[in-house]
Amino acid sequence: MRSLLLCLSLAILTVIAPLSHATQGGQFEQSGRFQVHYMALSSTFLTPKIAKTYNIKRSRYNAFVNISVLDTLIDGNPAVKASVTGKAVNLTGNTRQLTFKEVIEGDAIYYIAELPFRNDEKFTIQVSATNRDGLNSSIAFKQKFYAD
Repeated sequence: MRSLLLCLSLAILTVIAPLSHATQGGQFEQSGRFQVHYMALSSTFLTPKIAKTYNIKRSRYNAFVNISVLDTLIDGNPAVKASVTGKAVNLTGNTRQLTFKEVIEGDAIYYIAELPFRNDEKFTIQVSATNRDGLNSSIAFKQKFYAD
C-alpha cells in the first residue's frame, strides 16, 4: 500500500516541485499547529493498478485532488484525520463538488477526490479541512489541466 505514497511523492517531485516556489515553500498552508498539504494531478500519473486499488477513474480527462493534514506539534509531524470538503470552480463559473475518500496506509492518511476536466481547463480548487483538535482551515489554489 505504500505504492500510492511513492507514486504521489514521485509525481510531486517531477511535476509539482518546480512550481512550489509559487506557493512560498511548497504545496501546503499552515493553519495553527497543522499543515494542510494539497496537490491536483491528472489521473494518468497513477499506474493502472493504483487507480484500480483506490477506485479512481484513470483517464486523460480525469484528475484527482489529494489532501493530507500533518500535526506539526508532534515529533515527526504525523498525519491526522480530518473532515475534508471542497469544490472546483472553472473560469466560466461552473462548480463541481469534490467528494473526498479517506485513504489510510500505515501512518499515512490521505483524502482523495476525483475531478473531471476538459483539455486546457483551469480551476480554482477550494478545500476546507476541520477536525476535533482545532483544525479549521480553508485553502484555495489554482490548477490547469491538460489532456495528455
